[in-house]
Amino acid sequence: MVCPEKFHQYNFVKISYIGVREMGIHLETRHFQIEPIDVDIGRSIVIMHESDAHELGLGPTSRVRLAKGDRIRNAVVALTRTMVSPGKILVSRDIIDALKLTKHDTVGVRPIPVPPSFYILQRRLKGERISQDEMFKLIKDIVDGAYGEAEIAAFLTSQLYYELSEDELHSLIRAMVETGSKIVFEDTVFDEHSIGGVPGNSKVALIAVPTVAAAGLLIPKTSSRAITSPAGTADTMETLARVDFTAEEIKEIARKVRATLAWGGRLNLAPADDIFVNIERKLSIDPWHQMVASILAKKAAMGVDNLVIDIPVGRKAKVKSLEEADQLAGIFIRQAARLGMRIKIALTFGGQPIGATAGPALEAMEALKTMIERKGKKSLLDKALTIAGMVLELSGKVPPGQGFEAAREIFMSGKTYEKFKEIVEAQGGDPNVKPEDLPVGKHSYTITSPIAGAVTYIDNAAITTIARAAGAPFDKGAGVYLHAKVGYRVNKGDPLITIYSSSSTRLQEAVNLATRYSPLIVEGMLLKVLP
Repeated sequence: MVCPEKFHQYNFVKISYIGVREMGIHLETRHFQIEPIDVDIGRSIVIMHESDAHELGLGPTSRVRLAKGDRIRNAVVALTRTMVSPGKILVSRDIIDALKLTKHDTVGVRPIPVPPSFYILQRRLKGERISQDEMFKLIKDIVDGAYGEAEIAAFLTSQLYYELSEDELHSLIRAMVETGSKIVFEDTVFDEHSIGGVPGNSKVALIAVPTVAAAGLLIPKTSSRAITSPAGTADTMETLARVDFTAEEIKEIARKVRATLAWGGRLNLAPADDIFVNIERKLSIDPWHQMVASILAKKAAMGVDNLVIDIPVGRKAKVKSLEEADQLAGIFIRQAARLGMRIKIALTFGGQPIGATAGPALEAMEALKTMIERKGKKSLLDKALTIAGMVLELSGKVPPGQGFEAAREIFMSGKTYEKFKEIVEAQGGDPNVKPEDLPVGKHSYTITSPIAGAVTYIDNAAITTIARAAGAPFDKGAGVYLHAKVGYRVNKGDPLITIYSSSSTRLQEAVNLATRYSPLIVEGMLLKVLP
């Protein structure tokens, strides 16, 4: 039985929707003189005087459509009494770029009605199946800015309870590709990508990608920033060079050095993904099917023909068991086949962090040191060269089963490091930068072992939580350095982990969490004395 309050509320929403869309109620457009405001909150924002907002029927967080000629941009409204006078609006810099505005230009502003895809979203929230055409309409409205964070978060969280079907997932991938730009390369394109979820994983690509490129293959890698991890590949590479490029810049860099290590956000490739990632990061969620769509849509828009996917498996990783990994791998394989993409899946050990570091600058330092010295933590080198070797096998350059040795030979010859320097220089960084040149957080705290014994367990989730509490990935110098890994013997008082942060307050928060969660467990032979 529906209670009266909920019934009336439902009908109010329904009538409002029909009134705007079907009864043809006119939505007034007013023209305002713009002033740019240098602010970035992760979405387009318009700051408007309260009196103007009242005339347009707008309140805080209302959504409006701005138009200049044939260019449009949707934005969220913030109200003020003092920052701007009536007849003028302040607009965030992304609006300036999108509409190609200059200071004191005039733009048309009108309220946005409930989008036509709203009923499609409601059906998705109930677990009902939606068609390819419906999925496209929904994703297009999301990309066009017709929905706020609440509606997008609802779409994402619905997937935790009502999984997309294989057909819906394919429709989502296609819609994400078709609502953005595409980059076309003349050569066959290779790539590798990890689903993440393991601390320290972002630096793997910094070794794998130049190894592949040193073999002559084209590997223009783009990646998202971290969602639930202390660092994404783009976050880590950004400590060494630029990662935000236009499509033409990406093509030029790839032409010169056969590889990129870039952020995909500025390329407008599957732009819905960047919108989704921003919400997922705030909620610390990463639904399986959305993750598959995110990865494959970006790769399809980049023209990737051959792809290696890394799925770390282990306690406290995103994927806990080999059975789960097989299921996820199957989804990737089936969807890649529908896209005409050749794919290999690597199920890798994710039971503890990769290498000794977690956090952008710390991971960049470790990757750089490993390439310069041609040696490093076994977990890092084995994984990076395994991934690179699988890409080489996909290319046919080396026979099946011999990829690892071929990649290792490239790495040990110094060609990986030389290619990495070329990539850094092409992306505007210093190719001769040394690990010690990279700044880490000026505040640090080292946790020591309370007893003599052996490290028997490292909690991935705790390491991630501590690194993020310290400020990673936004604070590039924040993170965790592990002095010991599973199997290491330590004495009482030996260092276990050092936490870094640029903020003393954040460092204290991270230390408190480390004390509470015990990220490393050290056990001795003596368990208990009785009586």
